[in-house]
Amino acid sequence: MATLKITIEKLSEEKLKSLKVFSWSIWTKEASSFDWNYDEKEVCFFLEGEVTVKTPYETVSFGKGDLVTFPQGLSCTWQVKKNVRKHYKFGE
Repeated sequence: MATLKITIEKLSEEKLKSLKVFSWSIWTKEASSFDWNYDEKEVCFFLEGEVTVKTPYETVSFGKGDLVTFPQGLSCTWQVKKNVRKHYKFGE
């Protein structure tokens, strides 16, 4: 089975606009910890917050200004360290 890796990118304002990131839905979450399984790919852009995600393969941290891609099939634990506000979309 292929390793399921989380991708973290810093994109220019122009690139974010070309992806229509700012028209995606918004999700918010207070500081907390929870398990999550990705039934489909998610791409999200963090407007606020600080998060560490642990998977069977890696532990990664990200936050404000990061574009993060979670692959389909990933199981992980989210540790929200600072309240999160993000744009997100599923699929593709």
